[in-house]
Amino acid sequence: MKNYHNLKNNQSIISKTLITLGIFLFGIIITSHAQIDWGIKGGLNYNSNGNLISESKNIVVNPDSNVGYHFGVFLTTKGKIYIRPELVFTHTKSKYEANGLKSDFKMDKIDAPILVGLKIIGPLNIFIGPSFQYIINTDLEDINLAVVEKDFTVGGIVGVGVQVGKLGVDLKYERGFSSNEAEFIGIDSGRIDTRPKQLIASVSYKF
Repeated sequence: MKNYHNLKNNQSIISKTLITLGIFLFGIIITSHAQIDWGIKGGLNYNSNGNLISESKNIVVNPDSNVGYHFGVFLTTKGKIYIRPELVFTHTKSKYEANGLKSDFKMDKIDAPILVGLKIIGPLNIFIGPSFQYIINTDLEDINLAVVEKDFTVGGIVGVGVQVGKLGVDLKYERGFSSNEAEFIGIDSGRIDTRPKQLIASVSYKF
């Protein structure tokens, strides 16, 4: 138990340090570059988390994908090749149903992708980069859910976008790099992989 609490404390310290570093980097970009735009964004996530493994029922349940949502802010440098850090609140939901087990898994998290983009032709651009994720809350409907193994995880994003004036539209694919399980307890027991894989459709406005 002592080792478990030490692990959680270390994860909390690392997460807070990374969040502070991210805010610091945002500040440096704002103050040191004149060629910076910023804006707001929001949209829908077509997502599914990993499998639910029920040890008491001895089954593995694949998730049905569901629609979530996101909103946040971004910075972007100007030029043919650009850097775009974002800070986004994301809500996802996955439905699990099989062999008498029926539940919705919901997760709230803060995403901080750092994207490198290339303007190709006219308004069309492509981008790729890592996405740092901090899990705020998880909930498995009608089942007691224990703490998630890792609050902080890393994934990858690749996508394409169109920018016309101040208005932008983009489509991303995101995938978590490493497994991150949450255990559930009670009448049923088992675990669920919280690693996301999702299509993200966003509309943005640049000020």
